[in-house]
Amino acid sequence: MVSMAPSSSAAATRRLPLLLLLAAVLLLHPCHAATEASAAARRECTYTVRVKTSCASPARTADIVSVAFGDAYRNEAYGARLPAGGASGALDRCAVDAFRVGGQCGYGVCYLYLRRAGRDGWAPEWVQVFEPGAAAGEKPSTFYFGSPLPDGVWYGHNRCPKASPAMAARRTNTSASPLG
Repeated sequence: MVSMAPSSSAAATRRLPLLLLLAAVLLLHPCHAATEASAAARRECTYTVRVKTSCASPARTADIVSVAFGDAYRNEAYGARLPAGGASGALDRCAVDAFRVGGQCGYGVCYLYLRRAGRDGWAPEWVQVFEPGAAAGEKPSTFYFGSPLPDGVWYGHNRCPKASPAMAARRTNTSASPLG
């Protein structure tokens, strides 16, 4: 029995359109598009965070204060210590301090949590988050507190819209959050 195999160049020529079609299908597949969208959503941004310390707070604090905030799509920013390096003169009674906090670029900050560790009982009055690239007249996201924070616990506000059950089931982001 004699085999009539096509020459290797003829077989390669016939497979090329099939390979190009397969590549196009893979590139246009929704999973690939979601991966690209996810990568774009993970761009890094620097936010400006303004903190007003309550006038009922101690004159100075040695408490370690952390902040975590984000949007409804789980894009988060996290400041492990405000101010970074524990600079003196920050978070004093009745003062407004501004900090830079890096994190994932988001689409409207709708939750913010603070964590205080220490014995001083530092109390914030409010915290404002200014998103990068915001227009001069655009309002920041403001979160009101007004009382001392519990020690060692994330405490704050979540004003994000609730996801429908169908959307919650489709959520695929499993990134770790400092909020647990």
